[in-house]
Amino acid sequence: MLAMSHRPNPGRRPNDPLLDGKQRKKVPYEFVLDALQESAPWTRPMFGCTAVYVGDKIVLVLREKPGSRDKGVWLATTLEHHDSLRREFPNMRSIAVLGKDVTGWQLLPADASDFEESAMHACELVLARDSRLGKIPKARKTPSVKRAANPKHRAPEPGRPTKRKQRK
Repeated sequence: MLAMSHRPNPGRRPNDPLLDGKQRKKVPYEFVLDALQESAPWTRPMFGCTAVYVGDKIVLVLREKPGSRDKGVWLATTLEHHDSLRREFPNMRSIAVLGKDVTGWQLLPADASDFEESAMHACELVLARDSRLGKIPKARKTPSVKRAANPKHRAPEPGRPTKRKQRK
């Protein structure tokens, strides 16, 4: 498998164990990444799963957690595309762990008899740039923005005493 395990960064060699810090968990359903290889997929850990991106779009999430009902390939889609996708993926369903009856994200369950066939078809749709799959994630706030918004982390106003104890 040649898929990158992180967002491409020109100043860094991909999959360099000396630079990665900690050992990453094995990616579940690696055949999915192999099938997407020509679109240069990259992955990012997300909530104990593996998010799969093509360009700036998150297209799939791979989840294989013991004891979970929601093991399989999650499809990044929207409610408006459910009916047309369900015609192509009869075993597709909403994801229980998300806590809603119907969600934009849909699951190709790993325990379905057609799981591998369905996962490969989803890869074909991604490669064909099918507009029903893929979402551009909302921009993530940087920690500095969060810290500045928290009054505990703001710099004191000029002329106002700080609450820090003086060292002797």
